[in-house]
Amino acid sequence: MSVPNEHRRAAAGTDAGLLAPVWAGTDALAELSDEAWVAAMLEAEVALARAQASLGVIPAASADAVAEGVRSARIDVVDLAERARGAANPVVVLVQELTAAVAAVDPSAAEHVHLGSTSQDILDSAAMLLATRTLAGIDRDLSRIAAALAALAREHRATPMAARTLAQHAVPTTFGLKAAGWLGSVLDAADRLRATAAALPAQLGGAAGTMAAYQEYARGTAAEGPGHGIELAARFAAELGLAEPSAPWHSLRIPLCDLGWALSAVTGTLGKFALDVQGMSRTEVAEVAEPAAGGRGVSSAMPQKRNPVLATLVVSAARQLPVYAVVLAQSMLAEDERAPGAWHAEWQPLREVLRLAAGAAHTAAELAEGLEVFPLNLRRNLELTGGSIVSERLNVALAPLLGKAEAKRLLAECARQTAAGGDSFADVLKRREDLLAKLPEGVTVDDLLAPEEYLGAAGELVDRVLRRHATTKPA
Repeated sequence: MSVPNEHRRAAAGTDAGLLAPVWAGTDALAELSDEAWVAAMLEAEVALARAQASLGVIPAASADAVAEGVRSARIDVVDLAERARGAANPVVVLVQELTAAVAAVDPSAAEHVHLGSTSQDILDSAAMLLATRTLAGIDRDLSRIAAALAALAREHRATPMAARTLAQHAVPTTFGLKAAGWLGSVLDAADRLRATAAALPAQLGGAAGTMAAYQEYARGTAAEGPGHGIELAARFAAELGLAEPSAPWHSLRIPLCDLGWALSAVTGTLGKFALDVQGMSRTEVAEVAEPAAGGRGVSSAMPQKRNPVLATLVVSAARQLPVYAVVLAQSMLAEDERAPGAWHAEWQPLREVLRLAAGAAHTAAELAEGLEVFPLNLRRNLELTGGSIVSERLNVALAPLLGKAEAKRLLAECARQTAAGGDSFADVLKRREDLLAKLPEGVTVDDLLAPEEYLGAAGELVDRVLRRHATTKPA
């Protein structure tokens, strides 16, 4: 029994990001909606008509009529999605709708809609168009994040804190160096993003990548000739503001794999930053806090909670995106000149990597710009072990006198005594006359255990990253 159309329409529901809060309510919602995909495909159709008109293949009036048809067309996206099942892609039905709209403007121009083209030319070009625009927005957010992290690195260049390795206190570091590390990774991710965006290509190959139909339609015009297809592709790409590929890439899917990798790098970088914020926001740690806002971080059960929800959203995106990117990588295994299934498998994962990365960058920008840092708590945690966090320095001082292995053994024994409770590491050391006797004259245990005196090149490393940021052109 068939279901009435109005019931199917109601059943289509809404995809507003209810289960994807990292991009819900952000620009990614509208920029990557079904309507946005339809608009981008229609934009590709107009670009094709204009490129063909510029070469004299079709009249300029026909290109104008196609553009007017796009403006006047009323595309029912739900109906289009349902009818697209018949051809396994939405372009076939969309072209029918566009042709009817153009015919209403200029019947003769309707013959010039989608002239010589194939569905993949239009959908791939639309995908690259949307990807380029989304990447530009992500790049702007990465610039905001970088500026905020640079400010934190500069302000806290010498603010000491405990570095942690394998979840344990390791040696002293500075919050400035931690922020500089986040910043350097953001700059790396932005470099990869920009290189990928600059190379995203238009797609124009015709039925099997030979451009035969495009050239055949040019026969008898001023554009006729063996080089017409290549010139048309160049003008089509220029109309869309996309890169001109050296050849059609219908089943050669490096551009999609590059997108997946670049966006994995973005969300992985932002996820690392967010994960650190989560850890440092723990109640018993309390070294940083997310920016406060009405209703943010609340619990449905516990009134005292201020959950690190911005970081949580970014981490959730970073955990999801690589799985979608794997689908894009696997789709490189595309049969022949056009693939039955590999191409189709890309569409939704592509939209999800774009949405997730855009949402993560938007959210991380808010997090970085409003992050609160608590130097007193950084200091409190640094001193939790009573100085043992600087035992590496003491080991270096004692190694020439006791041998490296013996010095490490004795210091480890002192650390175990401290961990058993009671005295601090410094107090335990001060009772070890055998060790004190080995220290150079005038050097005390307190001198050797001062965290500020064991920060290595932290300050210089911060400066180095800040210099790089200062010379990086913002988006």
